[in-house]
Amino acid sequence: MIVDDSATMRRLIRAILETEPRLSVVAEAGTAREARDAVNRYRPDVMTLDVEMPNMSGLEFLQRLMRHRPMPVVMVSTLTQRGSDIAIEAMALGAVDCVEKPRAGGGADEFAKLAQTIVLAAGARVGARRPVRPETVPRDDRQFRRICLIGGSTGAVDAIERTLRAFPANCPPTLITQHMPEPFLVSFAARLDPLVRPRVRIAGDGDLLRAGEVLIAPGGPFHLNVDTGGPLRTRLLAAPPVSGHRPSVDAMFLSAGAIAPKVVAGILTGMGRDGAEGMRLLRQAGARTVGQSKESCVVFGMPRVAGELGGVERWADIEEFGEAMLDLATTPARAKTR
Repeated sequence: MIVDDSATMRRLIRAILETEPRLSVVAEAGTAREARDAVNRYRPDVMTLDVEMPNMSGLEFLQRLMRHRPMPVVMVSTLTQRGSDIAIEAMALGAVDCVEKPRAGGGADEFAKLAQTIVLAAGARVGARRPVRPETVPRDDRQFRRICLIGGSTGAVDAIERTLRAFPANCPPTLITQHMPEPFLVSFAARLDPLVRPRVRIAGDGDLLRAGEVLIAPGGPFHLNVDTGGPLRTRLLAAPPVSGHRPSVDAMFLSAGAIAPKVVAGILTGMGRDGAEGMRLLRQAGARTVGQSKESCVVFGMPRVAGELGGVERWADIEEFGEAMLDLATTPARAKTR
């Protein structure tokens, strides 16, 4: 189903989607009210949704849709260009992906891939949005003995926020690799920092791993690794994609192999298998590991493969994921077996 207030844009989107034999356009709508009625009548599997619409914005409609009739949504707008705050907000509300409309100076390449994006989005499991639990002050009297490494992809914008809301201001040193383009990651870190108690920022090269700090992979040409040669630091490694991604969860996990007994690794919702092999090897070397449960994943891909390989020690719904990682982080490092 295509939702856009411009008839010209709806025709353009339809023309692109109809080139893909796995897709069939069942309805169009120009306003949020028309979209609501069409959803009830045609029950589409996937929706494209514009941000700027009369009477009710696309973001407000998305929020209501995810509350009453959750389904995979791809935002298509001039306001969702790479790195925009609106794109991050849309994904936090439950959108599977964001695609920029073609404009002077950009957007054309991404827009041409819209059909493939819709096909991938159709495989997402989008359930009713769970409200964020009433704000509680996380315990800060624990002694954390391990660092936390977290990896995620499709659907993990909201999952990471919910995880970090459980972290106290003195949380374990934490590194996050999330599959996103570089500008998105900058906006993502800026969005998270005022919402949670730890400090959240984009990782630099050589940053010391400190309690109370969450460092997010910058993406672009770099993987985020752990430098274990002395005091633990970040290392930004300019290298080809690993497991099909850059930044790569596997690259981050594998870089911490030498200090595995001092690591808690968590893997969140996402397509594919990035992070699965790294988690398996970390667990074998003494790390503690947590996988997001199938029931709470948007896409049960990365956690599923990690579980099949034997890399997941504990499963947790997203509402308990952060606390599960903190619980394991308080456990003293196990001695390496000979």
